[in-house]
Amino acid sequence: FIYTTAKQDYAKKLLDVLDPRKKLIRRCLSQSDCVCSRGCYWKDLTRLGRDLAKIVALDHTIQGFPAQAANWIPVPQWCGDPQDEELLRLIPLLGQLGQAVRTRGWGGDGCP
Repeated sequence: FIYTTAKQDYAKKLLDVLDPRKKLIRRCLSQSDCVCSRGCYWKDLTRLGRDLAKIVALDHTIQGFPAQAANWIPVPQWCGDPQDEELLRLIPLLGQLGQAVRTRGWGGDGCP
């Protein structure tokens, strides 16, 4: 999934760059899928329709997820640098989280 506070036309352009063959990303949520409060848009992970205990969100700002801050993994903002490998550095962590969910039925608080 991709979840952005950007408008849908921008999100579509982003998907065309990230997944030009349309094989990796199954769903894209954009600004119309966000909650607007006092003119600010934030992402509501419950709109994914999944168990929040099994969701992590990678973002450069926690303001996007005020209601689900425990699901947030901070990453630096991407500025178009083709040499940026920040997400690759997260692969071991994401693998560990995936393993924990599969083997222990992780409930988000570290308890099965």
